[in-house]
Amino acid sequence: MKQVNIGIIGGGLMGREAAGAFGRWFTLNDFPVKAALTAVCDLSEQVLSWYKSVPTVKLLTTDYKKLLADPDIDVVYVALPHNLHKEFYLEVLAAGKDLLGEKPFGIDLEDAMAIKDAVKAHDRFVRCSSEMPFLPGPQRVIKEIQSGRLGQIIEIKAGFLHSSDMDPSKPINWKRQMKFCGEIGVMGDLGMHVLHVPLRLGWKPETVYAQLQGIFTERPDGKGGVAACDTWNNATLNTQVDIDGHKVPMTLETKRIAPGETNTWYIEVLGTKGGVKYSTKDTKTLWTFKLDGEEQLWQRTDLGFKGVPFSTITGGIFEPGFSDCFMQMLAAYVAERAGELRDRFGCVTPEEAVASHCVFAAALKSQANQTVEKVIYL
Repeated sequence: MKQVNIGIIGGGLMGREAAGAFGRWFTLNDFPVKAALTAVCDLSEQVLSWYKSVPTVKLLTTDYKKLLADPDIDVVYVALPHNLHKEFYLEVLAAGKDLLGEKPFGIDLEDAMAIKDAVKAHDRFVRCSSEMPFLPGPQRVIKEIQSGRLGQIIEIKAGFLHSSDMDPSKPINWKRQMKFCGEIGVMGDLGMHVLHVPLRLGWKPETVYAQLQGIFTERPDGKGGVAACDTWNNATLNTQVDIDGHKVPMTLETKRIAPGETNTWYIEVLGTKGGVKYSTKDTKTLWTFKLDGEEQLWQRTDLGFKGVPFSTITGGIFEPGFSDCFMQMLAAYVAERAGELRDRFGCVTPEEAVASHCVFAAALKSQANQTVEKVIYL
C-alpha cells in the first residue's frame, strides 16, 4: 500500500483534529493509500508537546522552513489565520509539496487569485478545507437533488450558524479583527462551508444583496482594556442563481451571533415536485418532501453512518460526529490525489475557493452601496 506523509503547519485546534483522523486511518475499509502524520510545526512548544504522543511524528519544530525542507513530506496541511494563508500556501507550493489549505484560501479575492495562479504554476495538487458536506445527511441531500425527483428547483437556503460570539465579555481574538481575518469577516470563516455544496452542484450566484451586521464593536483585550471588534459577525446573502434557465433565489447565512446555535450547518432545497432539507442540529435526520395527490408530505428518515463517501468499520446504525466528517474530508483529499476518488464527493477546489471570494467581494460592495450587485467571477 502506498503511503503519503503529511506535515502540519499550525498545530492548534484543527491540527489536532487532523492528527486524530490520521491516527485512526486504519478504520477506513479497503482504503488504497496509507496516510501518516510525520511532522508538525507550531510556534508554541506547549502545542508541540501534545504531538509527542503521536507515534508516526518524526519532526517537531517551531521553524516551518525545516518542515518544508524535509524531502519525505508529500503533503502539508496549513491551519493558520487567514492573513497568513497567501504567504504560507505559496511557500508550500514553491517547496514542491501538495497542499490542503484552510478556508477561506486567503484573506481576500486578490490573495485567493494569487494562490490559484501559484497552484497552476507549480502544478501541485491543492484543495481547501470544508468538512460538513461529508456527513451522511448532506450526501443524501446531494443525491436527492441529482435524482431529479424535486422537479424544477424554486428555492435554496443554506447556512452555518454559531453562537460563539453571543457573550460580549468574551475576549478578542484574531477572528474578530479585520487585520487578521479580512474585511469579509464571518463570510471568510464560515462561507466556504456554506457554498461548497451549491458550487459543486453548479449553482453560482449571479447577483447578491448583502445584509452584514457588526453587532458587538468592541471586546475585552485580555489585558484589562478593550479592543476594537471590527469584523462582520453576521452575514445574510440574498443571491440569485440560474438553474436550467430558471432564476432561483438562494439565501446564504453565515453567523457567529445566532441565538441557540452552537455549530449548525444546514441546507434546504425546494422544488415543484419535492424537497429535501438537513441540519446538523439533528444529525441523524433527513427530511424529504413530496406531493401525494392533494396532500403535501414531509417525511423524516433516521440516518445512521451509511452514506459517508468512504466506508469505515463503524456500524451503519451509529450516528457520525465532527471527527468523522473531518476524517472523511481528509480521505477524500488523499483519494483524489491518488486518482482514487471515482464518483465520490470531493474537497473544495482552488477554483471553487476563488468563486466563493468573488461572492464575498460582491457582498462587501452590496453592503457598502446598499445595492444588488452582480457577482464577477475571475
